[in-house]
Amino acid sequence: MKRALVIDDEPLARMVVLEYLQAFSDQIEVMQECNDGFEGLKAIHQHQPDLIFLDVQMPKINGFEMLELVENQPSVIFTTAFDEYAIKAFEAHAIDYLLKPFSKDRFNKAVEKYLAQLPAAKQNKQTEELLEAVSSSPAQHERIVVKTGTKVKIIPVSDVIYLQADDDYVSVFTQEGSYLKNKTMNFFEQTLDPRYFVRVHRSYMVAIQQITRIDPYEKDSHLAILKSGAKIPVSKTGYVKLKQVLGI
Repeated sequence: MKRALVIDDEPLARMVVLEYLQAFSDQIEVMQECNDGFEGLKAIHQHQPDLIFLDVQMPKINGFEMLELVENQPSVIFTTAFDEYAIKAFEAHAIDYLLKPFSKDRFNKAVEKYLAQLPAAKQNKQTEELLEAVSSSPAQHERIVVKTGTKVKIIPVSDVIYLQADDDYVSVFTQEGSYLKNKTMNFFEQTLDPRYFVRVHRSYMVAIQQITRIDPYEKDSHLAILKSGAKIPVSKTGYVKLKQVLGI
């Protein structure tokens, strides 16, 4: 028996999924309904589902942001209103997606596709690839969502002072403290607006407005002195980038 969750902020949408799932009651058991991403995260941790039916556009955190915080990602069938960018990503990487409003026949095809699909590990890889694809969407660039213990923290990009590579993670530094995000520096270099953030070193990326001065350091390197007092190493290549952005 496959364990499933239904995560959607619209009660009617959840009701439709539950009704249509009755046809698969001998194969899929719904463990819980969730009306936002926070509830979804808790339920995934509690129930360790095989499959989730996930809405993308939800309050607080959206479906993509929620998935980024899940360590062992279940298989996903997305249920969403039309979003041209997301649909392109779904077509390339998702197990399946259902555009609201969807028919019972279309729903059945999605579930049957899941049940006949590849092993779970392969499906999880598809989900990871999907998240990488949608990360290039402008809608995903305005904030960084991180998990601190059991809590979720939403960091507006405007609050970021600098970022530092930390093994397989990136530490995001703000005035309130630092937070780990399971992404690479290359990811942030590709997604953060280059008008406001510059990768000044292999391991550092800085918010330009936070820089108070740039001091010479050893050989061809420099130090960026930030408003917070932090001293960030600037490589030769990073210095060239900084001069271009600052127009000096």
